[in-house]
Amino acid sequence: MDNKVVIVTGASSGIGKALSELYASRGYGVVMAARNEEKLNSLATELEKQGGQVLPVKTDVSKEVDCKNLIDKALEKFNRIDILINNAGISMRAMFKDTDLEVIRRLMDVNYWGTVQCTKYALPHVLKQQGSIVGVISIVGHVGLPARAGYASSKFAIRGFMDTLRIEHLKDGLHVLVAAPGFTDSNIRKTALTEDGTQQGGTPRNEGEMMSSEEVAQRIADAVDKRKRSLILTFKEGKLTVWLGKFFPKLLDKLTYNHMAKEPDSPLNKN
Repeated sequence: MDNKVVIVTGASSGIGKALSELYASRGYGVVMAARNEEKLNSLATELEKQGGQVLPVKTDVSKEVDCKNLIDKALEKFNRIDILINNAGISMRAMFKDTDLEVIRRLMDVNYWGTVQCTKYALPHVLKQQGSIVGVISIVGHVGLPARAGYASSKFAIRGFMDTLRIEHLKDGLHVLVAAPGFTDSNIRKTALTEDGTQQGGTPRNEGEMMSSEEVAQRIADAVDKRKRSLILTFKEGKLTVWLGKFFPKLLDKLTYNHMAKEPDSPLNKN
């Protein structure tokens, strides 16, 4: 195929699903990776009916062998990779003092190591196309958030990795984007891990008040087209928060604490 090819991890729901739908509608070859094979195949069938060229690949990004297989399968079908969007991720909601360390390790394995491993195997092929590597982090990758120690750590780590990758390939034509959505209407809070590693199951926030996954996907795709280095979404929870963190960090600490303490059943209010 001569069409451009994009790989999207975490493609079975939320931002990843919206990105897959958007790129398929643009005529890209879309390689969709996720652990939930049933949802992945259902999405693939839907997009193929609409004329999309897609490839679902069951992938656990925390496993290096799965990441390598994802890239191999993409090349087998499309023979090129233009864009890798590292979107797969899980969250958590618990105070660090109460959290089993295995929960932190699991978040790092999926969020950080998943990004590193997929990028490692995709990079030579993306370089051939002078294409794009995208890391989807969060505002929490710029500013720490209480009761999300593992999540924040993994997203900060991704940002450091991506910024370094950009500098290493400054003269190779590689484009690296770090995209930081604010609170987004997606499934991530329902699957967030608690202190013992079980899923939270519900969400403490009004999802309807958040930016939609479709809008986030559109903004990320536009940023890739413009080869931006950074994307921070929403004003109050995004750009303003990052700005306060740079110039008024102590004030931001207090504002963040007070805001997060107002969440229903906030871990901050537990003895």
